[in-house]
Amino acid sequence: MTRERVSIQTADFSVSDEIAALRAGDARVGAVCAFVGTVRDHSAGQSVSTMELEHYPGMTEKSIEAMIDEALRRFDVYGARVIHRVGLLQPEDQIVLVAVTSAHRGQSFQACEFLMDYLKTQAPFWKKEQTPEGARWVDARVADDAALARWGIAASNA
Repeated sequence: MTRERVSIQTADFSVSDEIAALRAGDARVGAVCAFVGTVRDHSAGQSVSTMELEHYPGMTEKSIEAMIDEALRRFDVYGARVIHRVGLLQPEDQIVLVAVTSAHRGQSFQACEFLMDYLKTQAPFWKKEQTPEGARWVDARVADDAALARWGIAASNA
């Protein structure tokens, strides 16, 4: 059974279940690297009570699939899984999982970091934080663009 590589969902996810499924039946796997992003209770010097994420169904998945294809071209990895949550989230909630399998740790680390940098700047998500001063949309950070640039990719922020 082929497992989907990308899921955009409102429901939480189990990191251990996702990693087990990603590496299941592949005895070549000697390394798994995973990144889990969570909602913080502060941002830009203000407290955050909730974060709401929106996306374009279909377009978002296609964009992330292209990111995974690029990671597979660049790095010697076997598989990748990206889960990104949307909807209303609270501090401490999991937002994103990026997991990568390979024979050795170096390629898994690089591919995972590449995918996260790409995801942070290029995936079509919109984030709105609720602060004591009201709701505000979150813009891409210069640091995120710089992280992507080190891979030889210019951010295409509109």
